[in-house]
Amino acid sequence: MHQDNWNNLSLGSRTLTDLGVRELRNANNRLKIFSGTANPQLSQEIACYMGLNLGQIKIKRFADGEIYVQLEESVRGCDVFLVQPTCPPANENVMELLIMIDACRRASAKTITAVIPYFGYARADRKTQGRESIAAKLAANLITEAGANRVLTCDLHSGQSMGYFDIPVDHVYGQPVILDYLASKMISSDDLVVVSPDVGGVARARAFAKKLSDAPLAIVDKRRHGHNVSEVMNLIGDVKGKVAVMVDDMIDTAGTIANSAALLHAEGAKEVYACCTHAVFSPPAIERLSGGLFQEVIITNTIPVQEGNYFPQLTVLSVANLLGETIWRVYDDCSVSSIFR
Repeated sequence: MHQDNWNNLSLGSRTLTDLGVRELRNANNRLKIFSGTANPQLSQEIACYMGLNLGQIKIKRFADGEIYVQLEESVRGCDVFLVQPTCPPANENVMELLIMIDACRRASAKTITAVIPYFGYARADRKTQGRESIAAKLAANLITEAGANRVLTCDLHSGQSMGYFDIPVDHVYGQPVILDYLASKMISSDDLVVVSPDVGGVARARAFAKKLSDAPLAIVDKRRHGHNVSEVMNLIGDVKGKVAVMVDDMIDTAGTIANSAALLHAEGAKEVYACCTHAVFSPPAIERLSGGLFQEVIITNTIPVQEGNYFPQLTVLSVANLLGETIWRVYDDCSVSSIFR
């Protein structure tokens, strides 16, 4: 991501990169950022962008797997931001976040914001069959009951999940980061077509296409026969001779996006790019993504990429500046949505 683009963001008559403003904030700092163990590198990048140090916290596991959390500095009367994506292992990271929230609440923090770059269980957001749970609502209840006052998350699987929380939710998008990178590729707007890998992602792809030189849109129609199993049926739209940019919120096993890419090539696409915010990368995702179907796979670092999951076509962009900017605006009671206009 290009640092300068975010460093020039303005709030009214002042700029957030004004050193005088930053020094004034730090002189009377009531803002503290703590990191869980799920993605410490992203947390460090966020703190670096904001000109702050991460708060001191002790997190350990007992022999039986229980999680222990202790804040090693005072948070009394402070606005606390806890950075912890609930990525795999999802249950471990959810529980760790809940205990971190509880520790801050019992330490008399003024406000507690759970910064969840990737919100696990977001896919379980409705009942599609009888006797199913809605785990997204359950996870929202747990976070609220633990003591969080606000949630900051990135690219929820569906916007309705915001309504599952009984506390304010700031929902930010990874699109500006990916769009900025694609702009640097200098692909002719006449050659571009944005593709939604399923019907459910049409709204996301349409918004992406509008910001990408108002590119045309294509949709892959698929039929899903079970969890993590999909079958591509046909393509709505024209991709012949085009550079196809597929957009999704996450890549899990990569079955949907790989099958879609194969269809796009069969329909005459010149190149296929895959873009997503959350790289879950459950097996056999790496084999599917590195098999030659994609010119490039562009993801963000909301979820840390494991050492063995890198491959030549993979590009990882940082959302640290985006999240850091959002945290400043939440702390300053300023508009968050204006970032994306």
